[in-house]
Amino acid sequence: MTISRRSLLKSTAIAGVALAAPAILKTQDALASSGTVNVFAWGDYIQANMIEKFQKDTGITINLSTFGSNDEAEQKLKAAGGKGFDVIFPSVTNGPNYYPDGLLQPLDESKVEMDKLIPSMVRDSVSLGATYRGDRMLLPFDWGTEAVTFDSNAMPLDEVSYGSLFQDGAKSAFRQKSVIMGVGLYLDAKGEIKSNRMLDVYKSEEDARRVWDACAAYIIANKDKVAAFWNNATEATNAFKQAGANIGQTWDTTGLLLNREDAKWKYRMPTEGGITWMDSMGVPSGAANIEQAYAFINAMLDPKMAGLFSKNTGYNSAVAGAAEHAGPEYKAQFNEVYNAQNLANLWWWQADTPWFAPLRQEYVDKITNA
Repeated sequence: MTISRRSLLKSTAIAGVALAAPAILKTQDALASSGTVNVFAWGDYIQANMIEKFQKDTGITINLSTFGSNDEAEQKLKAAGGKGFDVIFPSVTNGPNYYPDGLLQPLDESKVEMDKLIPSMVRDSVSLGATYRGDRMLLPFDWGTEAVTFDSNAMPLDEVSYGSLFQDGAKSAFRQKSVIMGVGLYLDAKGEIKSNRMLDVYKSEEDARRVWDACAAYIIANKDKVAAFWNNATEATNAFKQAGANIGQTWDTTGLLLNREDAKWKYRMPTEGGITWMDSMGVPSGAANIEQAYAFINAMLDPKMAGLFSKNTGYNSAVAGAAEHAGPEYKAQFNEVYNAQNLANLWWWQADTPWFAPLRQEYVDKITNA
């Protein structure tokens, strides 16, 4: 759920990062044969080899801008009134934050190669926030997990838990907005705080406070075990390489990239279940290059391109057959991390409610400033 999920690049526009468009197109049936598409994506998503392939196949130039968090993407599009970009890659659960302000437009599924997507991903995306008032607003793009990365020399763990971040000898790293979910799953599994496996925090503000009060108290009581906080993948990696963390709750790419560099780093699903996210593709309401946007979306749904994406990043594509084109290293790491048991025990982020993010930020601040 390799490279940084979230941002080897800073959130600045990268114009001209693509190669010059060829005079003769390789793909005659592209939805658009020339022009520009303005893409707003996570920092590590659209890499140079994908840009080169897309431009060579279609003749369309990519202007790429990047972001490092969902909050950053949402705020920038909101400030621009839905304009400035043709394709955006929000987490599907953040969709409800875009819809009331009309920041995204309904997708024309007749222009999308829907049959390229894994049917279960299309189905599950609906309950996670991909539709609004009966219209599909977002398409599944990829999925990944947030679980436990650890130094197997310093922390030789046969089994990991979110509670492992606070055991003796731990120098932990985590993102505050996520650790209150991991700790909640841990406390629920121990029977210390009932949370319906953390689904209660989505029921009401009262339920969320009841659960998060306990989570924050536990984390603050174990503050001496914390080495670093992180907010994007670059910071997560630096927490281990520079801040001395030996264990952390991280995105999959952090753990998998570290493992590629040194086998002592392991990324494993905790007994309580890996926290799972789905990212998506959508078209902003003010998109200026509609045909180019659909050409880009369909290019991302090509199994070879999707496999290239997974090979680049370690994220799992929502495109059927992508894994066949992702290379042996991706396959080996996937099989090392996931099995039938822990895949059946994944915990999905749910669609945001209007009060969820502001309230969560209150607890982030409480943990940060403790």
